[in-house]
Amino acid sequence: MTESSIRQRKKSTAAPNGVAGTPEEHPGGDIRHGGIIQAIRFFLFITWFLCGSCTICVTQWIGIPLYWINKDLYYAYMALTKQSFGIMITTAIQWWSPILMRVSGDESVAGQLRKTADGRIECDFPERMIMVANHQLYTEWQYLWWVAYTNKPQMHGHIYIMLKESLKYIPIIGWGMLFYGFIFMSRKMETDRPRIAHRLNKLKAVHSGPLSGTSGLDPMWLLIFPEGTNLSENTSKKSKKWADKIGVKNMEHTLLPRSTGSFFILNELKGTVEYVYDCTMAYEGVPRGKFGETYYTLRSMTLRGQVPPSVNMYWRRFAIKDMPLDNAEEFDAWLRERWYEKDALIEQYLTTGRFPGSQQVTNDATTGEEKEKHIEVQVKLGHWYEVANIFVVVATAALIASSLARVWNGMFYGKDMA
Repeated sequence: MTESSIRQRKKSTAAPNGVAGTPEEHPGGDIRHGGIIQAIRFFLFITWFLCGSCTICVTQWIGIPLYWINKDLYYAYMALTKQSFGIMITTAIQWWSPILMRVSGDESVAGQLRKTADGRIECDFPERMIMVANHQLYTEWQYLWWVAYTNKPQMHGHIYIMLKESLKYIPIIGWGMLFYGFIFMSRKMETDRPRIAHRLNKLKAVHSGPLSGTSGLDPMWLLIFPEGTNLSENTSKKSKKWADKIGVKNMEHTLLPRSTGSFFILNELKGTVEYVYDCTMAYEGVPRGKFGETYYTLRSMTLRGQVPPSVNMYWRRFAIKDMPLDNAEEFDAWLRERWYEKDALIEQYLTTGRFPGSQQVTNDATTGEEKEKHIEVQVKLGHWYEVANIFVVVATAALIASSLARVWNGMFYGKDMA
């Protein structure tokens, strides 16, 4: 799907302010694929996802002996398998639910977002950072993983995500996330604190392997959703109830952030990370007062072809040294204030159809201009042949095993014939 076709569909299905024209309309447009095509798309998607996931999982198991041989090489190897998963999900979006991304940011990220001559976005975020975002759909992590892929240098092999504990028990996928060093939470801080501390200690350990920079610290993008869950009718009610209980203003377009986990994580990592990068996300077409999860489901986007006309990102950066990390209550108020700002940004988006444009950006390679703007690109791989990275280790291992089997059989049967 081209950018022009996405824009044309957007114009035909949404009102000028980016909200669906009527309550009956789906903001992603009419269903583009009938039942038979949906069944075929489902089969192809599941085949791709299972084949890719199983291949990556086998690749990880092949690399386990490295842990006892050389831990630095082991972590570098697992980072390569994480890159493969980033490529796999980027490819899945590109093939099954092509998305137009509209990206901008405030002056704190000036010069760190640019559009390349071949129409891709290139980010210039640091190798170590903490990334926070509001949570509207279960798919946010995919788009943020794609951002890591677009970074220079690429960081899709060094992303770590805070997840609910139940996900690690999913066959294949859960095993892979354990190898990736993701951090699982039971949402009970008494239980989670030692687990988180253990994982964070690994992320701030000094290494001398192929991943480490001059400081000896490995690259790390730690993704946190301070709201704890995605925005829905049920969670919105719970958030309002909590706001009333603690006597603070409720959010209109987000959930109240919970600061306990973030406060602990930031204190554990301060001194090894300089910045928190905040991403505010909005999905075009979601009517005011409604929830994105109602419209943009896996079935609607992947099978029916009803994708958001655009996914919008607005980036900000905050220095950890400027945060009140000596006092939990002050930090709670600080984080809540940032979320009120995020809520106001989404209100602006719903009113105008745009987040504020970036200012003082570097030259756009396609126009050479410096001005306030939004970068519009599609989620896609830089090169189609990167898909081969997913299968290269298993294919090589299979080739070596096959060759050794032939040699063994030749020796064995040769002796019998003699």
